[in-house]
Amino acid sequence: MDKNKRNINYNVYVESKIPKTKAWPSLFKAFFLGGVMCLIGQGLFDLYSHLFPNLAETEVSTCMLMTIIFITCFLTGIGVYDVIGAWGGAGSVIPITGFSNSISSPSIEFKKEGIIYGICVKMFTIAGPVIVCGVVGSIVCGAISLFL
Repeated sequence: MDKNKRNINYNVYVESKIPKTKAWPSLFKAFFLGGVMCLIGQGLFDLYSHLFPNLAETEVSTCMLMTIIFITCFLTGIGVYDVIGAWGGAGSVIPITGFSNSISSPSIEFKKEGIIYGICVKMFTIAGPVIVCGVVGSIVCGAISLFL
C-alpha cells in the first residue's frame, strides 16, 4: 500500500472515531455558563459592597475573587466542578475559575503522594507553565516599554 493511500485510510479512521459535537448547543452552553459565573461574581461584588461600605473598590474586588477561588476549589474537591466543566465546556474556564481549578485538581489527584511531593509539587503541573509564560511575557513587555 502506498503512503498516500495509507494516510487517507488513517484520516478516515480518525474521523470515524472523533466524537461529533453540535456547535450551536455547545456555544450556547459555554456562553450561558460563562455568563452565570460572571453574574455570580458581580453579585458577590455587590453583596460585599453593601455589607462593607467602608471598603475601597479594590478591596471589595479582592474579597469577591477570593470567594470565587474558594468556591471553585471546593467544587473541584467534591467533584462538582468536573460535571460543570463537562456541561459548559469553555464557559467553565473563565480565567479565575479555570486557573483555580487547574491548581486544585492536580493537588487533589496526587494527595496520596504526600504533602511535599504530592500536593505542593504537583499543584503547578498545569498552571506552572502559564505562570512562567505570564511572568516572562510581562518582563519582556516591560523591557520593551522601558527602552522605547
